[in-house]
Amino acid sequence: MAIEDAAAVCRLIASSALHRSALDIVRGLALPDCWIGAGFVRSVVWDPLHGFTTPTPLADIDVIWFNADRADPSLDDALTARLKAIRPDLPWSVKNQARIHERNGDPPYRSSSDAVWHWPETATALAISYGADGALRLLAPFGVDDLLAMIVRPTPHFREHRPAAYRERLRRKQWRKRWPNLTVIEA
Repeated sequence: MAIEDAAAVCRLIASSALHRSALDIVRGLALPDCWIGAGFVRSVVWDPLHGFTTPTPLADIDVIWFNADRADPSLDDALTARLKAIRPDLPWSVKNQARIHERNGDPPYRSSSDAVWHWPETATALAISYGADGALRLLAPFGVDDLLAMIVRPTPHFREHRPAAYRERLRRKQWRKRWPNLTVIEA
């Protein structure tokens, strides 16, 4: 399968039984403005671009949602536990983006899309969900060009406001060890 655009990314994710299962389970939570993001999307693209036939294990499955009226972290803990009860083999992590700005020192986010815009790298500032019509939809505020070209670069927010955090994240993640064909752009 050629991976040339956002629609192809959606088709690739739809072709993965694990990804469909995770998306179906999360859809069952019926959370507002709910998506699965970051490595859940990135890895399913970078693996075939590197010729890998075995998927990279997911360090976590980042379930994001947005509701400013329900921002208590204990709710996220309960939702994470609920997901783990359904699929204990998956590394679930649920975070209401309505409060994450506090951890990041940003102004309050207005939506999940706004939160993703504040994520560190353009190639991981991505999330996927089912639309009301049942079709997959990709949230990609910076597009998918960097993802498809295997370029890791800071988002404008991290380049301008948090370059040291971006560099530390690159050091910690060590993506080039797993995906050696990446081009990494320093902040």
